[in-house]
Amino acid sequence: MNKLLFTFIVLFFLNNCSFNENSSLWSEKKQNLEIKNTKNISDDIAEVKKELNENLKLDLAGIKIKNKIDINKNNYSSQKFGGQLNKISNYKFSKWDKKNNFNFKPVFLKDGIIFFDKKGSIIKYNSNQKVLWKKNYYSKAEKKLNPKMHFYSNNENLFIFDNIAKYYSLNLKSGELNWSKNNIYPFNSEAKIYKDKIFVVDYENTLRCYKIKDGSEVWSLKTDKSFTISQSKHSLIIVDNSVVFSNSIGDITSVNIDTGLIQWQVPTQNTKVKNESYNLKFSKLISDGDSIFFSTNKNEFYSIEAKTGTINWINKINSNVMPVIIGNLIITISNEGYFYLLERKNGKIIRATNLFESFKEKQKEQIYPIGFVVGDKNLYLTNSDGDMMMISLETGRIIKVIDVARSIVSEPFIFNNNLYVVRNGSIVQYN
Repeated sequence: MNKLLFTFIVLFFLNNCSFNENSSLWSEKKQNLEIKNTKNISDDIAEVKKELNENLKLDLAGIKIKNKIDINKNNYSSQKFGGQLNKISNYKFSKWDKKNNFNFKPVFLKDGIIFFDKKGSIIKYNSNQKVLWKKNYYSKAEKKLNPKMHFYSNNENLFIFDNIAKYYSLNLKSGELNWSKNNIYPFNSEAKIYKDKIFVVDYENTLRCYKIKDGSEVWSLKTDKSFTISQSKHSLIIVDNSVVFSNSIGDITSVNIDTGLIQWQVPTQNTKVKNESYNLKFSKLISDGDSIFFSTNKNEFYSIEAKTGTINWINKINSNVMPVIIGNLIITISNEGYFYLLERKNGKIIRATNLFESFKEKQKEQIYPIGFVVGDKNLYLTNSDGDMMMISLETGRIIKVIDVARSIVSEPFIFNNNLYVVRNGSIVQYN
């Protein structure tokens, strides 16, 4: 009964709730509890509220397209896609009743896509948008809660974590159920698979380690929780033999992957912000193997040493979209619509261009970035108004804007030289 009550409360909150102007740049380079302090934070790093070096051109000759994404580090870099955003197909599903967010990613396969509908049915499509199988493992009472799912795959099995505290595994080819379990609390993070284990964080800020084989718990680690339910989805990455994750009060914690013991913890927010953590939003954590990068909607962009938790630098950038590492650069978009290029080593801003410059003041107050991906030569950004922008990496300027939907959409995804966006009722494919 307590679990069902907590689930209803969660669902209620979630649904309401110095370069010359003409110069060019590129260089490619390889990539017990302790509270850590900062080191080498540049004194000259300051908040940028206007364009900076806006005429600087990026030399694209140095960009190396990654053939393989490092999913466990959230390191996507630039991917193979040079399309002009021509719509070529739709993968349709029944519309969700609540459209508070579209923070869901399909499973992309060589021969199709896997996604879910409003009643919790999991659907496998082939590349021609035809349904190969459709499975539903929810009871009538669970279906009424409109479960929202996050998918993860190891090429043989599909793992599902939802917002009503259920997690289960299916055979990827047939859709048949391998096993099904329930957690005490709903899940509120991305998950990562490592060898024979899978890791995820729930609404109680507890990191849980499960066996892939049968879903049994290996170990769990509880961290401090907030007084309110967070709007933000927590992030989790795996670096070497450590699981690093964020929680609702702004702590970044590194845990030994085998024992579940804390190796270091970095609190990023003061006591006042922690007490108001309902409004705190983090970007996903990303890593180049040496450092961990992330930003918040509290005007902070961090670089932290992966092994020790020591803070390398902090910059004043207000963003909760996932940044991207490309060689010696970091790319991000602020909540105000500024496209930033930063130096990876010291966090200094190289260029800032205003993507929302043509918007009226009322539009600027209502529109915010959802997420972006980087292709061969362009960046593709979706916004909360349902539009997608194609932006030149070289100049930082908008090339094209298309209307994906009349309301909020997902971040864009690149797979097999195509781009996909989830909107209510369909997954749209572009080339």
